[in-house]
Amino acid sequence: MEDLKNKDDIRIVVDGFYDKVRIDPMLGPVFSKAITGDWQPHLEKMYAFWDSILFSVPGFNGNPFAKHVPLLIGQAHFDQWLVLFEETMDDNFSGPVAEEAKKRAQLIAHIFVSRLEGISLNRS
Repeated sequence: MEDLKNKDDIRIVVDGFYDKVRIDPMLGPVFSKAITGDWQPHLEKMYAFWDSILFSVPGFNGNPFAKHVPLLIGQAHFDQWLVLFEETMDDNFSGPVAEEAKKRAQLIAHIFVSRLEGISLNRS
């Protein structure tokens, strides 16, 4: 298997990942409430997001964390998100960039859970 090289490879991972998310019993309902109708704008943002993170390509605009604040999600959701992300990556790519993507996903999950838990505590 080859390593990720460009945005076309990112598309493979993102599309495969969201195919799994849509049918996942835990994540599917969360995403179907948050993304109604056309998924393509979300996918385009994710292509740009990972392209900026992995290849330092400018073009991502947005605040991913802010989009997650209103969702009723926690550690279990991010654990499953990581399982699906890493599984999709491992099914398609192998190498330093693929490993870096998994490390970045783990870091994102950790940061998001920590921040969401902090918000929940402040709402109590």
